[in-house]
Amino acid sequence: MKQVKAYIHHVRTNAVVQALTDAGYRNLALLDAQSTLSALSDEERNFSSEGGGLLIGVARLELVCEDTEVDAVVAIVRAHGRIGPQVSGWIHLSGIDQALPIGGEP
Repeated sequence: MKQVKAYIHHVRTNAVVQALTDAGYRNLALLDAQSTLSALSDEERNFSSEGGGLLIGVARLELVCEDTEVDAVVAIVRAHGRIGPQVSGWIHLSGIDQALPIGGEP
């Protein structure tokens, strides 16, 4: 299994989440984060002394999938998270030993 973490601009969040859920990926988390990605506009920039300069707000999307599904998930995020020709975010992949539900049938 793999954990997929994607850092994307907030304006692309809805499109990425909708495409993933349409493809059957429903167990995902969406968190607010800050990044040094290129800002799309001045309104997107936030000054943070803790961050050492100008940062922008981004969405961090996380989901766990089978190894055989990684290419499909990455393709969906790249296709729907892209904004123009510049780098629009990053996708990180990590191995997962186990993923267990909380509650429900054992």
